Formats: sequence, C-alpha cells, structure tokens
Amino acid sequence: MDHDAVARAMYDRDATAAAFGIELLEAGPTRATTRMQVRADMCNGLAVIHGGMTFLLADSAMAFASNSENEVAFATSAEIDWLAPATEGQWLTATAERRAGGGRSAVWDVTVTATDEPDGDPTTIALFRGRTRKVGRPVVED
Repeated sequence: MDHDAVARAMYDRDATAAAFGIELLEAGPTRATTRMQVRADMCNGLAVIHGGMTFLLADSAMAFASNSENEVAFATSAEIDWLAPATEGQWLTATAERRAGGGRSAVWDVTVTATDEPDGDPTTIALFRGRTRKVGRPVVED
C-alpha cells in the first residue's frame, strides 16, 4: 500500500478531522499537509482562533505523515510557538516535515500558515515541534 493511501485510510477514520473540517492535502513518510478554514466556533473571546485549534491542525499533519509508512506512530511530546493570530474565515495550512529519525522515533517540525483565500499569500502564524514513536503494528491491515 502506498504512503498516501495509508494516510487517507487513517484520515477516513478520523472523526476529529471531520468535525473540524480538516482536509488532508498530501501525505508521505517525510511530509504531510493539512488545511482547515477558521470558523466562529473555533475562536476565543478575543475573536481569534483558539491556540488549541492551531495545535490540533499541526498535530494532525504530523500524525498523517508519521503513520503513512503503515506502522502506528503516537506522539510522545509536542510544543508550539504562536507567532500571530488568525481570524474567522481565514484558511490555515499545516505542513509537517520530518527533521530527524527514521527508526522508531522521529522529530517533526510543522509550520502553520494563514491566508485569506485557500491559495492566498501565506503568513506564518505558528511553529510546532513534535516527537513520535512507532509501536510495531500496522495502521491498515493488508
């Protein structure tokens, strides 16, 4: 099974991604990209996206990339730096890239950008770093 197909099978079972309108744009063993549009119910009392929603999108990109080799990988830790706010109607894109690893453990950097249109000029709003660990069972049974 190819990497994108494994990630898409995982995506199809991901109720959280569906609930928040997260799209899987691409996935492979060293990279994945997710996207969502900021809705009013994702914003806090200051009318900007809640930090947890930005974290969710970044974590999802890391999850689809880290599991695309058809071996279950769980996040073991993660941190995020919020650099700028995003508001209702904007599009957020998270691109995860593997920085180190290749065995059971890996380190991922995820850049989250915001645009006013799906293919607009991006502004970086957050930087996320996460770590994953493979546990030795398949994501999708053959």
